[in-house]
Amino acid sequence: MMTTSGEIALPEPNASSGLSLRGRTLPTYIAIEGPIGVGKTTLARRIAATFDYDLLLEEAEMNPFLERFYQDRQQTALATQLFFLFQRVQKITELKQRDMFDQARVADFVLEKDPLFARVNLDLDEYALYQKVFDKMRVDAPVPDLVIYLQANPDRLLERIERRGIDAERLINRGYLEQLNEVYSEFFLHYDSAPLLIVNANEIDLAQGDRDYEQLVDYMLNIKNGRHYFNPTFFS
Repeated sequence: MMTTSGEIALPEPNASSGLSLRGRTLPTYIAIEGPIGVGKTTLARRIAATFDYDLLLEEAEMNPFLERFYQDRQQTALATQLFFLFQRVQKITELKQRDMFDQARVADFVLEKDPLFARVNLDLDEYALYQKVFDKMRVDAPVPDLVIYLQANPDRLLERIERRGIDAERLINRGYLEQLNEVYSEFFLHYDSAPLLIVNANEIDLAQGDRDYEQLVDYMLNIKNGRHYFNPTFFS
């Protein structure tokens, strides 16, 4: 049931979980961000399943340059970055054309994050070229009603990357993850386009941990505007 713009009423509790949803509201467009291995897609899938939301996923595995990028970042960085840019812009453009942002959905990326990876991966000349392409392709992407930024330290990210067992990702090193964490932190330090929830995901088990997930969603349902922080250790 729709309420005001950007919210959906949830009058009934979710019988399959410990969440109490009666009389509460949920943003209609949620975007989840964070570095590789932090759990973006896992959280997006769980939110979509809980609230019957549509999913908008990056699908990094569709990038034909990605494995070669992890093997030799310098040689294939520009091709890898441009493919991701084209892919993300195409997804958002198709949704806008079909007017599907009127539906409730959760995404595992925001378009504005694309230049973050470009800054880390490209040399100065490549980045200048990339920026020209990005500026030309800039679309009027809908602003999320809530952005969730998942944080974790490089060692934890490496553990999770190893656990999920994608061969190409095993080539990712700690230094690269440190760089990504730095640019993400800088970006979200100044982010004010939408309500923002910053989550300490070091100790959260989003894949299997029902308690962690339910506490996070319960906290999320109280957010209407501004910047907020969720640290699961406070709920232990």
